[in-house]
Amino acid sequence: MNGLIAAKPVLYYVRHGLTDWNREGRLQGRHDVPLNAEGRAQAVRCADILSGLLARDGRTPECVAYVSSPLSRARQTMEIVRTTLGLPITGYDVEPRLAEIAFGEWEGLTYEDVLRRDPNVVARREASKWLFRPPGGETYQEVAERAGAWYAGLTNDTVVSAHGGTARALVAYLGMTEPEAATHQSIEQGVVYVFESNRLTRYA
Repeated sequence: MNGLIAAKPVLYYVRHGLTDWNREGRLQGRHDVPLNAEGRAQAVRCADILSGLLARDGRTPECVAYVSSPLSRARQTMEIVRTTLGLPITGYDVEPRLAEIAFGEWEGLTYEDVLRRDPNVVARREASKWLFRPPGGETYQEVAERAGAWYAGLTNDTVVSAHGGTARALVAYLGMTEPEAATHQSIEQGVVYVFESNRLTRYA
């Protein structure tokens, strides 16, 4: 033992591109909604950003690992990213623990739909968003446990294609902010987030 602490793997994190449900303000969760034309264009933009970041860091696209959520919107994003980078469309891992937070009975609904069912539910959720569970869904804490278990096993710097909720959970798991604050973290489409050394940096 030399007393040195190994550096944590760097994540180059891409939220999947836009879907029609995103545009309509519908809660997607585990529903498998494909990218629309704008979402596909965002994935190409993310690949261009990644190319620049990897070059800045003295890397080539072949030097890092690639992992996607199993949901089709994330896999489509990953495959567009890889082909734009000049990599084979396959050659990435699919990780169930990176799936989006489950919204249960709310999936497919807008917040206006949810409020019509229960006028007070959004206030209750905002009071403790980290521990709030939609009917039949899961909490952010549970997402952090599964995504954190995945991250704990990483040994290589990795390009990730996943979801906004999963990213927020990782922000909390990695101690970048307090859990409740992490649930309000903005995770945009068409940009790349770099998780490195307990710091989150946005590149557009």
